[in-house]
Amino acid sequence: MRISKNHIKQLLVLSVLVSVPALVFAALPNPGMQFDPVRTAIVITDPQNDFLSEKGVTWGVVGKSVVENNTVQNIESLFKAGKKYDVPVFVSPHYYYPTDHGWNFEGALEALMHQIKMFDRKDALSLDGFDKSGADWLAQYYPYIKDGKTVVTSPHKVYGPDTNDLVLQLRKRGIDKVILAGMSANLCVESHMRELLEQGFEVTVVKDATAGAQVPEGDGYQAALVNFRYMANAVVTTDDAVKAISTKSDLK
Repeated sequence: MRISKNHIKQLLVLSVLVSVPALVFAALPNPGMQFDPVRTAIVITDPQNDFLSEKGVTWGVVGKSVVENNTVQNIESLFKAGKKYDVPVFVSPHYYYPTDHGWNFEGALEALMHQIKMFDRKDALSLDGFDKSGADWLAQYYPYIKDGKTVVTSPHKVYGPDTNDLVLQLRKRGIDKVILAGMSANLCVESHMRELLEQGFEVTVVKDATAGAQVPEGDGYQAALVNFRYMANAVVTTDDAVKAISTKSDLK
């Protein structure tokens, strides 16, 4: 069979078009984020037992990812760096009170969290039963969170900071750059990243100071990594983040 010159041209054009997406992705810019000790904060989402303790109600689906990423220790490294180098630290927690169980509709994970009593507290104005509960901080984080300097925001109720005062707390301190970590990767961390970007913040995600659920429907951590790369100003390791904080250098 003879192939005409027109067919050859068409095949060449097709081969170029097929290769363009891969080339574009390979060349995806890496804007980075300039570290400014006055305008930068560390934000940790959900550093709580139900996510990070082996006794937590989600350990069966997040535990493997937490261990593989060394998540618990990496979050602690960020806490330590923030305290040592005077970088403001903010914690955005997740709590559910009895009245939150009266919602008329929920998404899949919301329904599951309510079913397994994740992050449950007895009352919005009482800490009765809070100590060492699933909603409490991982014990090794106590010295950093309870030092009187860490800002603990009001709780977010679904995944993002749209429903709490994190943005207000950051703005009131003149902060517009965030180093983001915590749990879990494709839910609260990703939702915080998206909302903070929409609010005009620069966001660097610390990819090994988070983790995600591994369920039959998919790997939450791997899904989050894709979106972190597409949207964040920078995606770095804990070692890179700590180095940038200690040397006041750019995050890339």
